[in-house]
Amino acid sequence: MPFASLGLSPALAHAASALGFTVPTPIQTQAIPAILQGADVWASARTGSGKTAAFALPALQQHQNLLLARHSGGGARRVHTLVVVPTRELAAQVGEVLRSLGQPLSQPPKVVVAFGGVSINPQMMALRGGADIVVATPGRLLDLVDQRALRLSAVQLLVLDEADRLLDLGFSEELNRVLALLPAQRQTLLFSATFPDSVQALAQSLLRSPVRIEVAASEDETHADATILQRALAVDDKRRTQLLLKLIKDEGWDRVLVFVATKYTAEHVAEKLYRAKVFATPFHGDLSQGARTQVLDEFKANRWQVVVTTDLAARGIDIAQLPVVVNYDLPRSTEDYTHRIGRTGRAGESGLAVTFVTPASQAHWQLIEKRQHLSLPLEHIAGFEPTEVAPAPSPSNGGIKGKRPSKKDKLRAAQAASAQSSPK
Repeated sequence: MPFASLGLSPALAHAASALGFTVPTPIQTQAIPAILQGADVWASARTGSGKTAAFALPALQQHQNLLLARHSGGGARRVHTLVVVPTRELAAQVGEVLRSLGQPLSQPPKVVVAFGGVSINPQMMALRGGADIVVATPGRLLDLVDQRALRLSAVQLLVLDEADRLLDLGFSEELNRVLALLPAQRQTLLFSATFPDSVQALAQSLLRSPVRIEVAASEDETHADATILQRALAVDDKRRTQLLLKLIKDEGWDRVLVFVATKYTAEHVAEKLYRAKVFATPFHGDLSQGARTQVLDEFKANRWQVVVTTDLAARGIDIAQLPVVVNYDLPRSTEDYTHRIGRTGRAGESGLAVTFVTPASQAHWQLIEKRQHLSLPLEHIAGFEPTEVAPAPSPSNGGIKGKRPSKKDKLRAAQAASAQSSPK
């Protein structure tokens, strides 16, 4: 099915094709017609499914329609589309997609990307004369409004991208302030990988008779997992860096994204690889925004062979033709596993996802396999056969997300203990 059949203009269908979007993904096939018809949309799809283009293309078509209605592109620009995202990297990524898709149009939109961690002055300068589309994190968006550099009274389309993370990262109060600045009559799109109670409450309060779209894994597998070869390698905890180095050299990996659990580990592993003459660098939240942007730009340009990162890079970062992802540490949740491996095998390209499984992490790996419906043979690499002994299971279930006692569980246990110890 070509993009033109979804109701997009020939110019936008051609722009999508020119950027490699040859066949719409399931989320695009379902979301684009609904958005073009003016419906509110509540959508869920896995990482790498093409959801950014699913809302970017209709937003650009709306831009074309507004230009036709004005009969001219002149006059002050007013923001008609607002995309709110949780992280700086995702903001930059969404802005890049919008600019790339809009560039071939006869009158491309002015897209301004705004986020914290950098000086506000260049972003205020970019907003002089107005903007058509703004992509921003909540805090910086409010800063621009407070500085009177931005008005949101003309917004017709609001997109909340990765709404689950917006709420996870504690943006609820700022998000409510943003929503209060928007016109009541608007179209709202909510994209979320998961739907906890907080996201469901947000959807119910914001959306009007929304079109619900949930792309199942089976529908998306030709666009994601089917192009990703997944391997699980058994290795002792203390020999993971040596095994990583061997694989990089023996397999001839020219670009690798390595996921670790902590900022310290990212620095430590990157330094070890660099000393072994592998061009590696860390990437984590303690780096300045300028340094983070530079690392990503250089990695995309093949100037770094290995980037060792925390889950900061698990979502919202699109690195074209990234061949290999390595889980040096297991992710805390099964959903994070999906987001991590989704950095490879994108846009129909093949990819490889390698996971290191230590004796201590076997129970957690088995949980990930179960929840992801995986059954991968645990491979042993010659010379790296594990010798460590797995520790006995602890009552905390090894810190597996979703298995630890919740705050309510702990409170109930404390109350029960207090009741037992109190005098009769």
